Amino acid sequence: MLQIKNLTKIYDGGVKALDNVSFEVPDGQFLAIIGLSGSGKSTLLRCINRLIEPTSGQIFWNGQDITAASQDEMRRIRRKIGMVFQHFNLVHRSKVITNVLAGRLGYVNPAWSLANRFPKEDIEKAIAQLQRVGIADKAYHRADELSGGQQQRVGIARALMQDPEMILADEPVASLDPVLAHSIMTYLEDINSKDGVTVLCSLHFLDLVHRYADRVVALNEGKLVFEGLPKDIDDKKFKEIYGREAERVG
Repeated sequence: MLQIKNLTKIYDGGVKALDNVSFEVPDGQFLAIIGLSGSGKSTLLRCINRLIEPTSGQIFWNGQDITAASQDEMRRIRRKIGMVFQHFNLVHRSKVITNVLAGRLGYVNPAWSLANRFPKEDIEKAIAQLQRVGIADKAYHRADELSGGQQQRVGIARALMQDPEMILADEPVASLDPVLAHSIMTYLEDINSKDGVTVLCSLHFLDLVHRYADRVVALNEGKLVFEGLPKDIDDKKFKEIYGREAERVG
């Protein structure tokens, strides 16, 4: 169970990115986080694994207060929280398999990782994860030789190397065309349904929300303005989330 309690984040300059946000995510749920650009979606996801430090409030995961965890404790917690980024966050000049193996950095001897030396079983595991997302044949290509959709699949394979219990996907399909977007979302759906991994995924398009999410939370100017089922986002609620001038598509 993930519990967000009264979470607030104020950046330098007084910008309030999150404003007293509270909700819960049961284990194994696929949660979509929606809202306009700048509504606080990325800040929320990055507070959960403390890539961004909250200003106030608490985050509990499996009964542990993440917001009170020491740096050593956070390293252990982050092992089980995979992250998938909008712009892939790959080392472009490195081989695909090296990028995937980066998902094991929390588990191996730091000296080995600096020398790009990983146990044989980790290398085999990396190939298996690339096979799962359909690009095992690209394992020894440079990451920058791949298309955007292929690079995002590398990002998913890297997250899977952590044996995650939760994946935070920050606008994972925002830079992809609709066909590729569905392909990436299908992989996340598979990980959620077959592996029982909790997925929190920020999205822009309601058609993807309706197709893949169990539940939705919506942010507007850092405030939680909706929490419920995708089918319950009616026209009135849609305008609360996206503004009066927004046109509903999907």
